[in-house]
Amino acid sequence: MNPLGILLRGEGHEPAHYALVLATAAAAIGRPVTLFATNAGLALFRRDAPLLSDPREALLAGRGVAGIATLMEAAEELGLRRIACEAGLRAEEIPPEALMDGVEVAGVVTFLEAVGPGNALSL
Repeated sequence: MNPLGILLRGEGHEPAHYALVLATAAAAIGRPVTLFATNAGLALFRRDAPLLSDPREALLAGRGVAGIATLMEAAEELGLRRIACEAGLRAEEIPPEALMDGVEVAGVVTFLEAVGPGNALSL
């Protein structure tokens, strides 16, 4: 199957949540998936998990919708590749140590190589 690359650059819970929805769904049907976060989108990969305290996380759970915490666990189980943008980390003054385990630090070229002739989405 064609690889899927998802570029997460948007701020807040909603784009991060939907990036994970798309990524885990694609991985579940066998597509290789690379989730590349930059700038404000890097909040998804932070060890301190700021998006988990967003009120929308509790709202989704109350409505029976998988939230970011559940989807991140699924992403790990499905072998989703997670890359934090090297330049985005510098731009946001986020040290690589602030990222959760399993997140690579690389640049746009690495993301584009991973996607190859596949599809890329931006949120």
